[in-house]
Amino acid sequence: MPVSFPPALMLSLDLLRCPTCRTRRLHPDRGALRCPAGHTFDVARHGYASLLTGTRATSGDDAAMVRARDRFLSTGAYAPVRDMVGRLAAGAVSGRGTVVDVGCGTGYYLTGVLDRLPGARGLGLDTSVRALRSAARAHDRAAAATWDVFRPFPLAGAGADVVLDVFAPRNPAEFRRVLRPDGRLIVVRPTGRHLAELRGRVPAMIAVDPVKEHRLHRALDPFFEAAVTEQVEYAALPAGRAALDLVAMTPSARHLSRADLDDHGPLPEEVTVSVLATAYRPR
Repeated sequence: MPVSFPPALMLSLDLLRCPTCRTRRLHPDRGALRCPAGHTFDVARHGYASLLTGTRATSGDDAAMVRARDRFLSTGAYAPVRDMVGRLAAGAVSGRGTVVDVGCGTGYYLTGVLDRLPGARGLGLDTSVRALRSAARAHDRAAAATWDVFRPFPLAGAGADVVLDVFAPRNPAEFRRVLRPDGRLIVVRPTGRHLAELRGRVPAMIAVDPVKEHRLHRALDPFFEAAVTEQVEYAALPAGRAALDLVAMTPSARHLSRADLDDHGPLPEEVTVSVLATAYRPR
């Protein structure tokens, strides 16, 4: 086994399963992951495992979106959101535990959780290889792998104490399968007031679906029941380039050009951050 094999990935090997076989474990072999049947998956030099093959159902963040996300999150403007996620996760894990972050992006929220849980390990899944380059190096106990949330996860059943879903698509059946019976699913999503000032200034931005909460409840109810919900709402001051980065890191960036931003004058100096976070227990 090469010395350079990512230590964080080694921590999560018992959790991983071959995406092709679905049940066989993966083991390190000359810088890759291999199952007993011979299916092999590369480990990128950036440290993440390339488990996803074939056509992807979702398009991950591109390089420009990832750079904007890194710059914006480094300002600390979303630190209260990360703190809320960390509190909910810490309430669900005692001692050593496993945290899976689905749609992990650059690993910002997973890192916040692991900082609160010194005995826990983490695994981030995302379709964006650009984001995973950061996620694989975000924390010394956080592994990262390419995966599509809409496919059956390459993970053992009942192996996770916490599943995080922060501003990401959801797969309730798979969330339930990989969680322990006493585990928690933590879902973070925007309210209708989130970034309202930006959407008012840039109409081409994607709006928050007014029936989002109803759709969330309908999708999760067969598998989970809500244990606790917290809301965080505050005014953020993303001055200068940070305001542009806040727009550029969202899904709206795929539908906006620089002309869309310039046409509506200067962006607001203050925006409302308003999100809900719910910890769900499996049924």
